[in-house]
Amino acid sequence: MLVKQNRLKNKRDFDIVFKEGKGFKEDFLFLKIKDNDLEFSRFGIVVSKKISNKAVIRNKIKRRLREILRRKIDKLKKGVDVILITSPGIEKQEFKDLEGKVEKILKKADLI
Repeated sequence: MLVKQNRLKNKRDFDIVFKEGKGFKEDFLFLKIKDNDLEFSRFGIVVSKKISNKAVIRNKIKRRLREILRRKIDKLKKGVDVILITSPGIEKQEFKDLEGKVEKILKKADLI
């Protein structure tokens, strides 16, 4: 699990990243990033009901994405807010495949 300082929680922070952030797309993931003027990066994950009506499945996807980010946090650029937005089809992905997709989109966004 990501430590508290690395989590993006406030609606206001999410809104700022959504409005002013730069976007990147990779298969089932969409990434929005924005500089945050802090010495650490913060991450938010959005899994909508379009993915699944079952909260169990949506939470499983969020747990997987948080774990992937936790493993890569030391390699990532500091001082940015990042939101990972999922799209339908991600629920069928295996963990290894998902890890590869996340790494690919992070490289595309020049965060690694």
